[in-house]
Amino acid sequence: MTADQLSTTFAALADPTRRAVLARLASGEVTVTELAEPFKMSLPAVSKHLKVLERAGLIARGRDAQWRPCRLEAAPLKDVADWVGEYRRFWAESFDRLDDYLQVLKEKEKKHGRNKQHGRK
Repeated sequence: MTADQLSTTFAALADPTRRAVLARLASGEVTVTELAEPFKMSLPAVSKHLKVLERAGLIARGRDAQWRPCRLEAAPLKDVADWVGEYRRFWAESFDRLDDYLQVLKEKEKKHGRNKQHGRK
C-alpha cells in the first residue's frame, strides 16, 4: 500500500460515522437506506460518507435491480493493521525495557528493605 493510499484510508477512518458504517457492514451487505437508519442525518449526508469510504477502497456498492447493497472491502484495513504492526515491536521492546527497569528497582527495594530490617535487630 502506498503512503497516499494509507493516508486516504486513515482519513476515511477518522470519522466516527464512517467507522460505525464499517462496523455495520462487517455483519454483511446492507442497503444505503438500512445503513442510514441509525444515524440522525439525511440520506445524502450518509451517501457522502459512503463515497469517502468507497474512494478509500473500504466499501463497494453494487446494483441488483432495485436493491443497491453496500459491502465491506477489508483489504485496506489489513494494510492499516500491517502498518501499525510495524510499531508493535517498538512498543513491545519499550515495555520489556520498562519491565526490566522495574525488576531492578524491585530488587534494590528488596535489598534496601532487608538492610533496614537487619539494622534494627
